[in-house]
Amino acid sequence: MAGYQYPEVLQKVIDLLKKIPGLGRKSSQRIVFHLLKMNREELHELGNSISNLKDKLFYCSVCNNITDTDPCPICSSKERDSKKLCIVEQPYNLYSIERTGVYKGKYFVLLGALSPLKGIGPEDLHLDKLEKIVKKGEVEEVILATNPTVEGEATSIFLKKFLSKFPGVKVTKLSVGLPIGSDIDYTDDITLLKAFEKRYEI
Repeated sequence: MAGYQYPEVLQKVIDLLKKIPGLGRKSSQRIVFHLLKMNREELHELGNSISNLKDKLFYCSVCNNITDTDPCPICSSKERDSKKLCIVEQPYNLYSIERTGVYKGKYFVLLGALSPLKGIGPEDLHLDKLEKIVKKGEVEEVILATNPTVEGEATSIFLKKFLSKFPGVKVTKLSVGLPIGSDIDYTDDITLLKAFEKRYEI
């Protein structure tokens, strides 16, 4: 006979949390027991906020950033430099770069990186939208800020080739200093700032 089992409702939440990347069984259990300590109003507020993630947020029709207005505030801003376009893998990478305050251009979010093992190919990177932005003729420099992973490097090489059909566009890459195999989101602000300042043409 199996040992003591959690009540079904509690186990259901643990199982759902375990689907989140980076959360295992123990972390999910700790979160659930913390939720049980919250008062009913806080718990309802949390539940409603989670529901609103799908109800009120969507991808920007121009750059794929997460937004509640379309186009997103960065795409619609007159203060941003339209001559520079920084390409990142995920929306949270964009926010990591924004924290440094060093970059004032615009962005394009791929929503992934090339990974044959995960079934992600060029057709999944929204390149038609990227081409539309570059074809406008405003962009003078594209900064490749993919993560320093095998997938990120493969994506960077592919994008360099893809952008070569726009001869007036300079393609640069963030400098070394970013830990290999890591994610931009986990890089400290100073390292990220220096990587931007010392980016190089490829």
